[in-house]
Amino acid sequence: MEELLRYLARALVDKRDEVKVDSFTEDDGTVVLELRVAEDEVGRVIGRGGRTINALRAVIRAAAVKHEKRVLVDVID
Repeated sequence: MEELLRYLARALVDKRDEVKVDSFTEDDGTVVLELRVAEDEVGRVIGRGGRTINALRAVIRAAAVKHEKRVLVDVID
């Protein structure tokens, strides 16, 4: 799922080399994916009204269902 999020985020931004995805697992088994992009491109990833990040979260959640996991996506600025 990290690779999927990295792939999708790189398609949205100009500075592809600055896209980083870190993950960790919380005590309840939830996987948290932290997405970092260049400071001036955070708006592109979030989108107008949060539509883009909500779409990214929906795709990642759908992929997580296949692996029977709960996944959260956070944008770190």
